[in-house]
Amino acid sequence: MENIQQYIESGILEQYALGELSSAEQAAVDNNAASHPEIQEELQQVQAALGFYAEAHAITPPAGMRERVLGNVLAQIAKPASTLRADVDAVAQASTASNQPTHVATQPVAAASGEAVVRPMATAPATQPASRSVWAMAASVALIMSLAANALFYSRWVEASDEVVALQSSQARFAATQNVVQKQLGALREDNQVLRSDEFRAVALAGTKTSPSARAKVLYNATTRKVYVDVRSLPALPAGKQYQLWALDNGKPVDAGVLLASTATGEGIQQMKDIASAQAFAMTVEPMGGSVNPTLSTMTVVGTI
Repeated sequence: MENIQQYIESGILEQYALGELSSAEQAAVDNNAASHPEIQEELQQVQAALGFYAEAHAITPPAGMRERVLGNVLAQIAKPASTLRADVDAVAQASTASNQPTHVATQPVAAASGEAVVRPMATAPATQPASRSVWAMAASVALIMSLAANALFYSRWVEASDEVVALQSSQARFAATQNVVQKQLGALREDNQVLRSDEFRAVALAGTKTSPSARAKVLYNATTRKVYVDVRSLPALPAGKQYQLWALDNGKPVDAGVLLASTATGEGIQQMKDIASAQAFAMTVEPMGGSVNPTLSTMTVVGTI
């Protein structure tokens, strides 16, 4: 190869690293790199620069990023001469500032007296094409790295947003669970106060002939008219049926409310309807929601004050 440096600065190595060459062109680059250590070293540096972010962070860029990056790179490389003139002038100024010699050409001009007058004509430095290619490649690499960094930051931002949403959801579940636990603790404290209060009179309800093993207890406060029921053991009910408590006042049954399924299985005590006066309590099996009058044949437990 006659001019290795010109081949390196042509941009073909960057296109090779980006995968934009045909199979034949890729094979040609491989052969040149194998034959010339300078080309092989430059190719490795280009591949390392272009693949830095992908290898370091292993992120998947958003859809369409590859096309946008390549479009910007090719646009930078294919800038028209008028657009690149500013870059060349900047290079020339930097060269003058660093005391590098500037090539000067002379051009003969005919003077008015007929004598030839030599005027200096500034020419672009010999390294102008190389400098332009280097600046274009540097701008392309910087653009790719900037877009890759933006993709990384966007990915990290999305991950952080997902983590915040998950944390907020976890906090909401914890708050809901804590609220349930607080209610349960409050109910337990209230139940304990009722069970230990001397103001409530305990009325034991024993099983009848139909359910001899059934047991329950009513806690009745005649002053406040509050009534609580505490089930020890009740037979399981068929579908569509519910236990109902009755207060017997002078032989007349008064509805004291229906039992919850959890109460019927002995999971804590349940506050029933207020009762102004009662001498006894009984429990019957009624349809869901209760009945206006008790079904005496289903009486399960009964007890007197």
